[in-house]
Amino acid sequence: SRRQRQMCIETVAKHKEAKGAYIFEELKKRNIYVRYFNKPRIDDYLRISIGTDEQMDALFAALEDIL
Repeated sequence: SRRQRQMCIETVAKHKEAKGAYIFEELKKRNIYVRYFNKPRIDDYLRISIGTDEQMDALFAALEDIL
């Protein structure tokens, strides 16, 4: 059902080359909001929560463009 497909998937991610702040700002320009932690040792990580297939598709398309 549509309600089941809207459950939230959450992960913490780090790119091997791109900085977390850069990815965060680029996603924000595209109205895709993730959680950025501006703290030592975790400043390259983003917490990403996805609730729908459409949100996942938009995130993947934006990341392909950014990276």
